[in-house]
Amino acid sequence: MVSREELLSPYACKSKDAILLREETEDIRPTFYRDIDKIIHSSGYTRYIDKTQVFSFVQNDHITHRVLHVQLVSKIARTIGRSLNLNEDLIEAISLGHDIGHTPFGHKGEELLNKICEKENIGHFYHNVQSVRELKDLEKLNISVQTLDGILAHNGEMLKNKYEFNKNKTKEEFLEDLNKGFEIKEYSKIIKPMTMEACVVRLADVIAYIGRDIEDAISVGVIKRNNLPRDIVGVLGDNNSKIVDTLIKDIILNSVDKPYITFSKDKFEALITLLKWNYKKIYLSEEANKNYDLIEELFQELYYKYLEIIENIDIKNCTESQKDLYEFVNKQENKKRAVIDYMAGQTDNFFIKECELYFNYKYNLDRLRFF
Repeated sequence: MVSREELLSPYACKSKDAILLREETEDIRPTFYRDIDKIIHSSGYTRYIDKTQVFSFVQNDHITHRVLHVQLVSKIARTIGRSLNLNEDLIEAISLGHDIGHTPFGHKGEELLNKICEKENIGHFYHNVQSVRELKDLEKLNISVQTLDGILAHNGEMLKNKYEFNKNKTKEEFLEDLNKGFEIKEYSKIIKPMTMEACVVRLADVIAYIGRDIEDAISVGVIKRNNLPRDIVGVLGDNNSKIVDTLIKDIILNSVDKPYITFSKDKFEALITLLKWNYKKIYLSEEANKNYDLIEELFQELYYKYLEIIENIDIKNCTESQKDLYEFVNKQENKKRAVIDYMAGQTDNFFIKECELYFNYKYNLDRLRFF
């Protein structure tokens, strides 16, 4: 009887080729399938539920949060992967874990933590690098190198038309890329993954957010559907469903039996134009950046407040959250980086509660409440 893996494309990554950082007892599940289980049962995955995608402080139950985004990425990537005979287990593991290092308040929070890291001379902060750190170092999960590498290399903000992979990339090269991601500014944007499955997730990330962000922006009144550029609508469609369908079919048609993932020229040019339009009309809009100045102040205030608490804590007379902070940070040598880790793992709501606890006397934080 032919096994499922024997039917995979020659460009697919087989489960038998999975690399683990530590030895592990085998069970009935293939390695990449176990990666999925480890990720969905992780603390970081649980916290997806209250992390911003684009719009914060909006009273709308239909706005996308990080937990929905990663599921959409997984669905889109598996659809492409199935058509190209790739390893769907690896695709799902990368997809579900790819944003686990994202901060409260999405890319705004990412920018603010990076500013603090640079100011404190403790490297850089990028959510894709932090996602690997969260799973591998903070939660100490024994996840395969191929899954971690796909998460590290996923950066969906950097878009190009052809994604190739380095099949000969080693565990040591992955670890080197990971270290450089912390140490070298924007290095994580140029990492080449070791699997075709990771290339699929990278593009699925863009497909998942570009049309969905338009629907969210329409829901909160930032744009109207008839604002969409007519020439792009003619190529990709005027709603999320059409955009997703068009781009998935285009990738499959142009990537089948090839050692890379690609779009057709006209679809790629339309996608680039739409992404630029999204930045101008949505991501840089007043609604998407509401309270940014206050949030920036609060990130810095909370970071230094945490350092002060760690330095002066009386463990017998402190709050439960202060004790949690102290125990979390004390496990690491670099206390400043540990505080960054602690803040990166917070949900939007927990961040606001912490700021209310320490700074309500100084700021009017009522405007950060939307429920």
